[in-house]
Amino acid sequence: MSSYTQLLYQIVFSTKNRERVLAKNNRTILFNYMAGIIHNKNCHLYIINGVEDHVHIVTHIHQSIALASFVKDIKVASSLFIKEQKLFDNFSSWQVGYGAFTYSIKELNRVITYVANQEKHHQEKSYIEEYTILLKQHRVEYDERYLL
Repeated sequence: MSSYTQLLYQIVFSTKNRERVLAKNNRTILFNYMAGIIHNKNCHLYIINGVEDHVHIVTHIHQSIALASFVKDIKVASSLFIKEQKLFDNFSSWQVGYGAFTYSIKELNRVITYVANQEKHHQEKSYIEEYTILLKQHRVEYDERYLL
């Protein structure tokens, strides 16, 4: 018997100290690199997008992969890539930690649209405001000290 899953995640993480260093002109290069990492792990990527201080990834994660390892691999490899390619001035690293939120496949189009419109959302809300809303919507308990 085969295993069948639909593990749909929205993963969100920020630059260290939420530094606004992810310049728009090189984000596509970064997102394409991250897409390659995700593809090589036999996961299905729906969308990657973000703004100057954080990234959103909507993906199906293969059932054999642990979420924490998946995110760590993306962050470590992309951090090295950014530094080697000198993609973003003043990029030091990604923040410690991440947010990961699950969705029903019925919500896929809505989540993709939301992530695609990150620049528009962040004309009105900061990363912390957006992240806090996600935590509350998904009923995730959190410590505000780690959001500041």
